[in-house]
Amino acid sequence: MQSFLAAVRKATLPAIWSQGVKLARENAVSRASSKDGELVLRVRASGFAVAPTVTLYLDDEEWSCDCAGKVEPCPHIAAAAIAAAQAAEAGASLEAAPEEKPARLVYRLVRKDRRLLLTRVVIQGDGSEEKLGTALASSLAQGKPPPGLEPTHEDLLVDRILGAPAREVLPLARVSDIFRALESGTEVTLDGAPIRVSGEPMLPRAVVEAASNGGFVLRMERDPSVTEVVAMGIARVADVLRPLGETELTGEYLERLPLSRVFSREQEAELVTRVLPELEKKLTVVVNTRKLKHATREALPRISMDLSHQGHTLSVLPTLVYGDPPIARIDGDAVIALGKGVPIRKRDEERTLLARLRDELNLVPGRRVDFDGTEAIRFAAKLRAWQERIGDRAAAEFEGKNLGARIVFDNGVFDVVFEVETDANAEAATGEPKRADSASVMRAWQDGLDLVPLEGGGWAPLPADWLSKHGHRVADLLAARSEDKKLAYAAFPELGALCEDLNLPKPAELGRLAPLVENFAGIPRATLPTDLNAELRHYQEVGVDWLGFLRDAELGGILADDMGLGKTLQTICALKGRTLVVCPKSVVYNWAEEIARFRPNLRTTIYHGAGRELERNADVTLTTYAVLRLDVARLAAESWEAIVLDEAQAIKNETSQTARAAFQLRARFRLALSGTPVENRLEELWSVMHFANPGLLGGRGDFQQRYALPIANGTEDAAARLRSKIRPFVLRRMKRDVLPELPPRTDSVLHVELDETERSVYDAVRLATKKDVAAKLGQGGSVLAALEALLRLRQAACHVALVPGQNGATSSSKVERLLGALEDAASEGHKALVFSQWTSLLDLVEPHLREAGVRFTRLDGSTRDRAGVVAEFQDEAGPPVMLVSLKAGGTGLNLTAADHVFLLDPWWNPAVEDQAADRAHRIGQERPVMVYRMVAKDTVEERIFALQSKKRALADVALGDANHAGGITREELLALLE
Repeated sequence: MQSFLAAVRKATLPAIWSQGVKLARENAVSRASSKDGELVLRVRASGFAVAPTVTLYLDDEEWSCDCAGKVEPCPHIAAAAIAAAQAAEAGASLEAAPEEKPARLVYRLVRKDRRLLLTRVVIQGDGSEEKLGTALASSLAQGKPPPGLEPTHEDLLVDRILGAPAREVLPLARVSDIFRALESGTEVTLDGAPIRVSGEPMLPRAVVEAASNGGFVLRMERDPSVTEVVAMGIARVADVLRPLGETELTGEYLERLPLSRVFSREQEAELVTRVLPELEKKLTVVVNTRKLKHATREALPRISMDLSHQGHTLSVLPTLVYGDPPIARIDGDAVIALGKGVPIRKRDEERTLLARLRDELNLVPGRRVDFDGTEAIRFAAKLRAWQERIGDRAAAEFEGKNLGARIVFDNGVFDVVFEVETDANAEAATGEPKRADSASVMRAWQDGLDLVPLEGGGWAPLPADWLSKHGHRVADLLAARSEDKKLAYAAFPELGALCEDLNLPKPAELGRLAPLVENFAGIPRATLPTDLNAELRHYQEVGVDWLGFLRDAELGGILADDMGLGKTLQTICALKGRTLVVCPKSVVYNWAEEIARFRPNLRTTIYHGAGRELERNADVTLTTYAVLRLDVARLAAESWEAIVLDEAQAIKNETSQTARAAFQLRARFRLALSGTPVENRLEELWSVMHFANPGLLGGRGDFQQRYALPIANGTEDAAARLRSKIRPFVLRRMKRDVLPELPPRTDSVLHVELDETERSVYDAVRLATKKDVAAKLGQGGSVLAALEALLRLRQAACHVALVPGQNGATSSSKVERLLGALEDAASEGHKALVFSQWTSLLDLVEPHLREAGVRFTRLDGSTRDRAGVVAEFQDEAGPPVMLVSLKAGGTGLNLTAADHVFLLDPWWNPAVEDQAADRAHRIGQERPVMVYRMVAKDTVEERIFALQSKKRALADVALGDANHAGGITREELLALLE
C-alpha cells in the first residue's frame, strides 16, 4: 500500500495533495467495497451533494474519481490513498464507528397484483427506520437531506427515474435502468428477504425442429435457468431478479411459452434466409434437425451483370445472386430459388459487394440503367476494371475498326471529324463511313479510355497515336469554339500551329496574325499619337507596338509589366476611338491627370457619383469597379472601341459580381493591366484572360481539367502548354531586365525579439489558434478559412494591444525597433514609407512618432485628399515619414521621394508586398531603395516566407520559367503554429 501511496503523491500537485491530507485528517473517507485488488471508497467533501466515489486499483497503481474535476489526481483520490494507507499500516478498518455510522438507503420490493412495488427506507446507524417520503434530489437541493444519509449517484439516478412524487409501482419500461443502478452493492429485499438484482435482460430462445408435414417447427421457449416469473416483465434466476427481454415476441409473461409456428417445405427459404437471421440478431437459435439445408453455405454472393447494347447505348441490369451458376437470386429481403439448395446469406459480404457496386459503378441491384455516348464508354471501362478486381470471369466485349481524324475549317467554323477507316470498295458498298462525335472522342481520350461509340451504332478504338501527338492542341481548339462551332479569333495562332504539324495549308485568316505565330518577330512599329507629350523608353515603345497590333487585329491582351514600368503610359499611347477605363476608385483621378499630361487632346470624363451621366462624345470614360457592378447593363449596352481594366486582379475571382460584370462588356479591343494576374490560383489567370480573349482558354471547367489540375499534380508539359498558348497575348517585363539604370533595391529582414510579456501573450494565442485552425480543417473548412483564423496570431506578433482583452499595452518590441530605424533614417536625410495591413497598428505607431518629434503624414482608406497627401510627402520639405495602409497604398501611387520602405507585418501574398515596395522603386527614383521586412523571431511571421515562395512559384508557372507550383497544404498550415 505504501508504494501505491507513493505513486499517487508523485502524480499529485502539491496544493492538491495538501487538500487531500486535510480531508483524510477530517475522517472524510469511508470504505464502500473491495474486491480483487480493487478498493472503492467514498470521500465526503464540501460542495458535493453526493460524496465522490474513488476507486483504487491497487495492483495496477491506477485510480479514478467520479467528481469530474479538472485536475487529476484530484483531492479525493489523494485523501482516499492516504486514508487507505494509514488504515493498512494500523491494521484498522475504514468503516465508521457505530456511533458515527452514516445512514443507509434500503430498497424494498413487494409483489402485488403481478406488479412490483418499491419502497425506499432510510435506516440510521442506530437501526431506526424512516420511509423516504420526498424526492431525494429535491431534499438535497433544499439543503435538507435525510439526516446522516450520504446518497450515491446510483441513488440519485433511481430517484430521477421514480420521479416526484416518487411512484410506488416499479415502472416496467425503466426496470433495466433501475436494476443496473442497484446491482452493485445496494441493499435490496423482495418480500422482506434479501435479493440481488441485475439489469441484464433475460431472453427466450428459439428452437427449430422437423415437423410431421415435412416442414419445420419454430418454437419460442423460456430459458431453462428461469426459476419463476416474479411480476410482469421480471423473472427470478436463482437469487437474482432480472428484467425480461424481447417481450414483444413472447408477451409479458413467460408462462405463455412455448409459442410455435410451422413452416412448410416451400417456406424453408423464408425460414432460413429471413426469419432465423432476424432472430439470431436478438436471441440464441438452436437448430435440432439435420433436414434444414446447410449444404449451400459454401455458395458465395456475387453480382451478375445483364449487358445489352444497341447502337451507342449500353443497357445494364445488375443482380445479386448466390453461386456460379446462380442457385438463388436476392430480391430485397426475399430469396428466390433458382436451383437446388437454399443459400445461407452472408450479409457482410453482400453489403461489401453492394457498397462496391454503388461506390464504384453507381448501380443498385434490380434497376436497369442505360448509358449513352461518352457515358457508355466510361462505364464500359469501369465495368471491365471492376470485374477484374472482383475476379468476375464475365466481361463486356466491344469491337470496332480504327478511327481516323480529319480537320475541318470553313468560314471560321472549326471541327475535327473522327470516322472509321475503310477501303474504297467498302465505302462504295456501304455509303458514308461511320463517325464518332468529336467531343466523345476527346473526353474518352482525356479519361484514359480506349473505346468510343459510333453514330448509328457500334464501337471503335480511339486513334491513340494521333491523339498523343495532337490531342492537347485539338482539345484547346474545341474548347475555344462558340456554340455555333466558330473558333475564337484569339485561337487562330493555335490553329495555325496545328496545321503546320499536320502539313495542312494554313487558313487564309492567319495572314494578318502572322506576327503572333512567328514569335512577335514581325509585329510592325506603331505610329505614336501626334498629341503625345512623352518620350518613351525602348521597352515602352515595344509595348506600344504590341498593344497597337492587338488593337488593330481586334484581339485582347494582358499587359503584366512589373510595377513602375509605365503600364498606364503605354496604354494611353495605344488608345484609339471611344474608350472605357475601369479602375479602383483610388486611381481614377490619377488616370485623368496622366491622360491630361501625356495626351492633352483626348477628351476625358469621369463616370462616377450620384448624378452620373455618360458623355458619348468623350474619347475616354473613366469609372470604377463599384460603378461597373451597379451600371453593368448600361455600360454593356454602349458601343466601345476599347475597354481597359486597370488593376485587373479585381476580377480574379471569376464568380464575383465584378468579374461577371466585366465579362458582359463588349469592345473590339480589350486590355487588362495587372502586375499580378496570378496571385493565389491559376483560375485567376483564366478569369482575366476570359475578359481579354473570351474562349481562348475554353470554359472554366475545361481550363481546370486541362491546365489547373495537371499543373497542380506536377504534369510535366501542362505548364509549358499553358505558357505557349497565352504567350502572344501576355506581355510581362521585369524592372531588372528593362531598367538597368534604375537604382538597386535591397531587401532586408529586421528581426525583432519579443519581450517576456509579449511572448506569454503570443504563446497563449498560438495554443488557442492552433486548436481553432485544426477544428476548421477537421470540419472540412477551406485553407483560406483557416488562414483567417490565424489573424490574431499574426497581430500578437506585431503588438499586444491588437489582441482582444490586451488594451493596456502602449508599445511593442516591433514598434520600438521601427521607431529607432525611422529616427536614424530621418536624421540622415532619408524619407520612409511604413506599410501595414492594419490601420489599428498604424494608430499605435502615431503617438510614438509624435513623442519622438518625427514629422509624418498618413494615407489610408479614410483619406479624402489623396493627391494632397502625396504631394505633401513628395515635396522636399515635406515630412520624412508616411504611414500607409497596405490596401490603400499598394497600387496606383508614385512615392519616389521615399528611399526606405518598412513592411510592418508580412502578408501571405508576396505580390502585395512587392506592389507596396514598388511605390518607391519605380521610374523617377534616383536613390537606392532599402526595403525592410520586420519579422518577430520564433513566430508565425518567420514561417510565412515559405508560403510566399509558393505564391511566387504559382505566378511563374503561367508567366515565368517555373515548371510547377503547389498550394498550401493542411500540414503546412498547421506547421505555422508550431
